[in-house]
Amino acid sequence: MASEQPPAATDDVDVVTRAVLTASRLLVAISARSLAAAEERVTLPQFRLLVVLSTHGSAKLVSLAERLGVNPSTAMRMVDRLIAAGLVTRRVNPDNRRETVLELTGTGRALVDDVTAKRRQEIAKVVARMRPAARSSLVAALTAFTEAGGEPSVADATAAYPLGWPEGSP
Repeated sequence: MASEQPPAATDDVDVVTRAVLTASRLLVAISARSLAAAEERVTLPQFRLLVVLSTHGSAKLVSLAERLGVNPSTAMRMVDRLIAAGLVTRRVNPDNRRETVLELTGTGRALVDDVTAKRRQEIAKVVARMRPAARSSLVAALTAFTEAGGEPSVADATAAYPLGWPEGSP
């Protein structure tokens, strides 16, 4: 295991920032591996789109693009590819026939569930290799980090957002 930083070093914003960036690389790598193991081949940005639809339900293209933080034309290209792959459908909005609504197919929902389960398993393996005291410290640090970033705790968000992502957080 990597050696721990001396306590004084953890007060340094640059040291903490480097540690968070390093951890985020690990989490992105875990996400990429989980996605690569899926039968359906989608990119990470396409998967984010699937997660947003899974979390928030059906959506208009403009709303989806806003949630993803991309231009509607970029979202449309992703949607077209996901429709071709059978992961998303487009239908006329029954409340306003001039609008179309996008939603996950059963295959798309199964993909999100499968990739999320694989990611959870891989993260659990990493956490299991940590000493119990380090796990407690990690929970405290990540809780403080997410609170400082304005994210609700998973316990608060789980009922409304099963993947732990609230409105506007792709």
